[in-house]
Amino acid sequence: MFRRVVRASKFRHVFGQALKNDQCYDDIRVSRVTWDSSFCAVNPKFVAIIIEASGGGAFLVLPLNKSGRIDKAYPTVCGHTGPVLDIDWCPHNDQVIASGSEDCTVMVWQIPENGLVTGLSEPVVVLEGHSKRVGIITWHPTARNVLLSAGCDNLIIIWNVGTGEAMIQLEDMHPDVIFSACWNRNGSLICTACKDKTIRVIDPRKEEIVGEKEKAHEGARPMRAIFLSDGNVFTTGFSRMSERQLALWNPQAMDEAISVHEMDTSNGVLLPFYDPDTNVVYLCGKGDSSIRYFEITDEAPFVHYLNTFTTKEPQRGMGYMPKRGLDVNKCEIARFYKLHERKCEPIIMTVPRKSDLFQDDLYPDTAGPDCAIEAEDWFEGKNGEPILISLKNGYVPGKNRDLKVVKKNILDNKASLIATPTTTKNEAKLDEVLKEIKSLKDLVSSQEKRIIQLEEQMSKIAI
Repeated sequence: MFRRVVRASKFRHVFGQALKNDQCYDDIRVSRVTWDSSFCAVNPKFVAIIIEASGGGAFLVLPLNKSGRIDKAYPTVCGHTGPVLDIDWCPHNDQVIASGSEDCTVMVWQIPENGLVTGLSEPVVVLEGHSKRVGIITWHPTARNVLLSAGCDNLIIIWNVGTGEAMIQLEDMHPDVIFSACWNRNGSLICTACKDKTIRVIDPRKEEIVGEKEKAHEGARPMRAIFLSDGNVFTTGFSRMSERQLALWNPQAMDEAISVHEMDTSNGVLLPFYDPDTNVVYLCGKGDSSIRYFEITDEAPFVHYLNTFTTKEPQRGMGYMPKRGLDVNKCEIARFYKLHERKCEPIIMTVPRKSDLFQDDLYPDTAGPDCAIEAEDWFEGKNGEPILISLKNGYVPGKNRDLKVVKKNILDNKASLIATPTTTKNEAKLDEVLKEIKSLKDLVSSQEKRIIQLEEQMSKIAI
């Protein structure tokens, strides 16, 4: 009797395909900074790539259709004074991107509707609060204008971008450099991987650690941790023997991993990209020339190897397209933007199907661009699940989502909400202090006069 070895899965036959040269983005000087971020961020409108820049930090923002050779004089986003380490597109507005840099600042940028015509050096808002370089940037998945940044000062700050304020500072939780930070599906928790080899699950609004696992991976090289849609945590790291590992954890019981898999002995950090709609995790190793993918299920061994897509050249970084940017007519379930030394190459992952009809099993309703709650509601303790949209007729960007109005609001709000009350408060305080100084001066001068009078009386008595 034959034992059935091959597990049935509709993603077993997913195949990857690199696009032809004329659909790549060529002649790009990809950043050489030694930092383990993906160096690339994409959305349904633009691809953004961190590049080498003299005298500061810069990144390119290209409309998706702007393939081919990119002119050396092509305008860049260039407001940072140090190299850019991480970038992330806002999930609720395809023209807003945040960047973190070695200059210790976070900047939020408004990209024009059709891309850059001239260099952009004026951000919408500069967020200052870190004392060392900022290596991790990630937007809240469901609340408008909430942004998380993590720096080499071992500090996590959660910002309200709409007012430019640092609302939450998670200090003294990480004794060493933070390697990764990730929100859960509704943004109520974050999970982090730290150089002290500990995975932490944190409730940011209560400012408390709700689960942690020391020595999640015993190797010294960087780990990564991401949330899955069921609330479990998926990690990549290294064993004591420097083998690459992946593991699955339940945050409520982190003593033992649900599942641990050894992979190979390469030393490139594994960047995990997760699709909550299909429960597939794609692992792209820095310096690897392959993308491995795994399906996460409820049955042992829980993490099932599907396949590997291999190319000739190693990858410097990788961008991952949100689901709403994919071509549903071609059964495309993932698209990567692979960075080489001098170019960016799109790679599409498709499930072969004979029918031309919409494949609803491949495309359940997915997170759309609308935010579920406002920043203020989230900071007050409310949560909002992602607002889902159907991709049956493809994704059509909304007409009313121009951020220029929001941009004015951000600046106006900063002027009216912050400057005016603070200014009037400060003026009132200044008046009080000046009055007190004047009264003290009056007191001192009257005392001095009295001392002179007494001295005169003493001299008269002495005579």
